[in-house]
Amino acid sequence: VLFFIAQLVGSIAASAILLALTPGPLLVNTFPQNGVNKAQAVFIEMFITAVLVLAVLMLAAEKSHVTPFAPIGIGLTLFVGHLWAVSYTGPSMNTARSFGPAVVTGFPYSSQWVYWVGPFLGSLLATAFYALLKRMPYHELNPTQASTWMGDSPTPIRVEKALSDAGGCGCGRMEGSPAPIRVKKASCDAGGSGSIDGSSRV
Repeated sequence: VLFFIAQLVGSIAASAILLALTPGPLLVNTFPQNGVNKAQAVFIEMFITAVLVLAVLMLAAEKSHVTPFAPIGIGLTLFVGHLWAVSYTGPSMNTARSFGPAVVTGFPYSSQWVYWVGPFLGSLLATAFYALLKRMPYHELNPTQASTWMGDSPTPIRVEKALSDAGGCGCGRMEGSPAPIRVKKASCDAGGSGSIDGSSRV
């Protein structure tokens, strides 16, 4: 609760400083753009907030080898969310982002509730999905995903194919390793047989 209040107070303070330092009206309020109704705005805010919250939970709350890089992933998620929704809702992705500018400008838009309901529902959606993943549990589906042991690397690719047709039979084998490729073919002709084993002998 204190963290939530601190965000709201910080947003108001930052908006007031911005209003005092820049000429003209404050142009950072969030509101549904032309052609976007309030129901659509709620859904958009819910969706982008859910993506952001899930990114925080999976990259920062869940500990793994990529945890030190969590700020990069979270920042990119926030960046992409804003790029996608900027022409629809503003966007907010955080109630404090919309509340501060609205307070210092006297709540010029009646859609302020959109930026409370949307992020709230989005956070619930992301949390529910995260709880479902933890209940499965998802980390056991691929236990060596975060492994740094060389033995957990994929084995060399091996391709084996048996060749046969109505006029002859044989087999060929190619191994995805540094060793020379060996192909041996025994022809089933009545007149003779031959072999090629990677050398000049025929």
